[in-house]
Amino acid sequence: MPSSATPAHGDLLIVDDDPSDLSMSPAQESTPWRILIVDDDVDVHVVTKFALSNAQFQGRRLSFLHAYSGKEALATLCATPDIALVLLDVIMETDDAGLRVARQIRADLHNELVRIVLRTGQPGQALEHSIICDYDINDFWCKADLTTRKLFTTVIASLRAYAGLQAAAADRAAMSAELDKARQVQALLGQQALVLKLDAKGRIIEASERLCQLAGARPEALIGHALHALHAGAFPEPLVLDITQGLARDGAWSGDIQTRAADGSAVHLRCALLALSEPGGAPYEYVAVATLHDPTPGP
Repeated sequence: MPSSATPAHGDLLIVDDDPSDLSMSPAQESTPWRILIVDDDVDVHVVTKFALSNAQFQGRRLSFLHAYSGKEALATLCATPDIALVLLDVIMETDDAGLRVARQIRADLHNELVRIVLRTGQPGQALEHSIICDYDINDFWCKADLTTRKLFTTVIASLRAYAGLQAAAADRAAMSAELDKARQVQALLGQQALVLKLDAKGRIIEASERLCQLAGARPEALIGHALHALHAGAFPEPLVLDITQGLARDGAWSGDIQTRAADGSAVHLRCALLALSEPGGAPYEYVAVATLHDPTPGP
């Protein structure tokens, strides 16, 4: 629900926290944890906010937003993407309004981070078991059982889980960005350099565009085959021994390799080979990068 005043019930009036007022300067306290209280009973909002008014987690206070229906809850979640926790009533404008909101948060808003705690004034063990199994929620409480102490514990546990998921999501985003950059570099490299990837058994799993042009073969004709698909004859024994010893000792090898292009012409490659392996494990992949080299010395 948009900020400013929410509807008054009797003499009670709850004023929502305005997200625009919560941007703090570095000299002020950190941005608070945003908690959305969703319930059609204004007294529940008052009691919940009062019970948690002095709570803090990781040096950050709690800030409360309020919604009185499922529709208002979804609007608030759309407008405020950094809500950490939703305290969600099950029965509001309909008997399953809260359940619909819980499902829409995950399925429609695609919000996997926010923690959802369902609260109900009509407990039922069978119903509770079904909801926990069928809905992607994080806790379920009967309002009568949710004392101030239990509410505090539930909220802090939910915020801790949210903080962990948020940090993990940031790490994944950073890794994805780095991976995209690496793929761009690899694509650029593949247009100019000869890049070859082999599995643990020496079968080709990837060949760059430039390498395929030199071999006169399409990538699908090389994938899954051994090196004879690129080099018809056997490599000299001294070269094989040098490569094997280098990979076993250092996990890498560099040197010159003689082969032939698709037209039969001699090709001299300056090659670097790297074995990829888990710590303490056997290599699971080999990557070779080569460039065409003219061995004839200049004048």
